[in-house]
Amino acid sequence: MTTTVNVDSAICNFKHKITGTMEGDKIIIDIDSPCKKIQKFAHMEVPMGETMAIKDNYVMEKAQEQHCTPTCLVPAGALHVCWMEMGMLSKGLAKKVGSVSVNFDEVEP
Repeated sequence: MTTTVNVDSAICNFKHKITGTMEGDKIIIDIDSPCKKIQKFAHMEVPMGETMAIKDNYVMEKAQEQHCTPTCLVPAGALHVCWMEMGMLSKGLAKKVGSVSVNFDEVEP
């Protein structure tokens, strides 16, 4: 089965669609994005064992290679897709919750 999530990077004004499918011991990730940096790693074959930590993480390494900012939400979105495909994060719970967010309501201008 396929998992699809949408990432709204409002702070950089980009919207991304991340799709993942488990194939054997890898998760095939495809990202539809207008961002040039993201486009450079928009197709990944992510080994299941390389998604469990921040360091030595396949997705984070690909983002780092393309000089994504540390605040880019796309790698986290891709990891959410990987975890749902592996059964480590409930698709039902994710659908029920609807979204995760970073809110800047308390930031003083």
